[in-house]
Amino acid sequence: MPESNPRESSFGRSYARVGPRMDARGATDHRRRLVAAARGVVVEIGAGYGATFPFYPAAVTGVLALEPDPTLRGLARAAAGKSPVPVTVEDGVAESLPAADASVDVVVSSLVLCSVADQSAALTEIVRVLRPGGLLLFYEHVRSAHRVLGAAEDLLTPLWSRVAGGCHPNRDTAAAIAGAGLAVQDLDRFGFSVLPGNPRLAHVLGAARKP
Repeated sequence: MPESNPRESSFGRSYARVGPRMDARGATDHRRRLVAAARGVVVEIGAGYGATFPFYPAAVTGVLALEPDPTLRGLARAAAGKSPVPVTVEDGVAESLPAADASVDVVVSSLVLCSVADQSAALTEIVRVLRPGGLLLFYEHVRSAHRVLGAAEDLLTPLWSRVAGGCHPNRDTAAAIAGAGLAVQDLDRFGFSVLPGNPRLAHVLGAARKP
């Protein structure tokens, strides 16, 4: 996200306030589970304020964390200094990863694939940079299987995506990952209320392996 875009900077400031509240309600545990299998060379897309950094295991040799929002990127750089593994934070987007073909062991996506401008292009890039046998580790909120709630998410998406950093609450991200040619495994589906009074929204957490 360009630094000159005030809407994106505004979203970054809002997410920096709301995110820690979401973490306190259980997102921290989900992030910890998310990166438990990480190893080797890691690219994290949409790193936000660095909420996953404390949980990277010693098997990780280094993390390139990409964050396009300038407010969140600054917070991520501060968090990188406290990480148990080396983390480099750079400006970048999932649709154009600064990594060579088949050079990455793991790509991490934590509540990001709902918001990328072009999910198909992002997944194509993820497949490109992963080594054979490499993993996409993902934690995402997705379209509800409940008929009424899913329909409500469809109706809400055009407005919500404009005010919430491009977030599309009605994406079927697990299906998109499989459609990109990755073998989805260890998929956990669960409901999670991100803030007090909010409905329990559908989430998925899992891994997908490049053949």
